[in-house]
Amino acid sequence: MALSKSNRRLRIKRRIRKVVSGTAEQPRMSVFRSNKEIYAQLIDDVSGKTLVSASSQEKSIASQKGNKVEIAAMVGKLVAEKAVKAGINKVRFDRNGYLYHGRVKAMADGAREAGLNF
Repeated sequence: MALSKSNRRLRIKRRIRKVVSGTAEQPRMSVFRSNKEIYAQLIDDVSGKTLVSASSQEKSIASQKGNKVEIAAMVGKLVAEKAVKAGINKVRFDRNGYLYHGRVKAMADGAREAGLNF
């Protein structure tokens, strides 16, 4: 039986989450992408709290022009800048079941450029 796209992504997501979890020192950078927007959160799974977040809906990014891949790179830079301000330099990347190319890869590269290590 063929799986739907969303069920396939959920299976991959569960498989990733068995291995990847965040702490206060090294939070998990979770990516969510919809058809229009992209979001990133740095999550401490021990306490269950979101430490830093950024999205393509923030005024500084929404006002800029560009295609979805360029905007994803901007969101990656923004979340990395916020993380560095909060004293976070290392993260564990959680692609959330999405393939590591296109917008997800652009966001990761943008975060690396701005100073995050993963």
